[in-house]
Amino acid sequence: MNAPASPPSPYSSAIGKSNIESHTLSILVDNEPGVLARVVGLFSGRGYNIESLTVAEVAHTEHVSRITIATSGTPEVIEQISHQLERIVPIHKVTDLTTLGNAIERELAMVKVRGKGENRVETLRLAEAFKAKVIDATLESFVFELTGAPKKIDDFIEIMRPIGLVEVSRTGVAAITRGQERT
Repeated sequence: MNAPASPPSPYSSAIGKSNIESHTLSILVDNEPGVLARVVGLFSGRGYNIESLTVAEVAHTEHVSRITIATSGTPEVIEQISHQLERIVPIHKVTDLTTLGNAIERELAMVKVRGKGENRVETLRLAEAFKAKVIDATLESFVFELTGAPKKIDDFIEIMRPIGLVEVSRTGVAAITRGQERT
């Protein structure tokens, strides 16, 4: 007996990979149990991928949280995701920060790197170039703290890989628009 075929992924469309774009969505929601599960459930139920997810309360007295999701898809898929999110009841506002064009994105990472002898000196030199801060050191390794655009963190990780990258922990993207308007 054959298992039922799963629905096609929105990422495997006939349009091709060249039309896939990365987008950052800002979602203002009521800070109540189950909201995050409903948002994540929408993504998993439709076969959408979440590349980064951060959640924090942003207005304590109003009990409002911001969910920031980095995802990718065709422009049509991104628009569909936004419209489907808007229909979830405790969501106040969905903003595609990527289409606004004036968003600032940052991420925090802790990166553990092995380093002995000459590699130790090279590791510190490269970390200084990236403005990474040493937050822990042993005789055989360093843990660096690095804040910046996701691409900067990706570049730092890749440059540390051949030196002796051990482990990486990332917070996920936090984003906000420039100017006076609230998103």
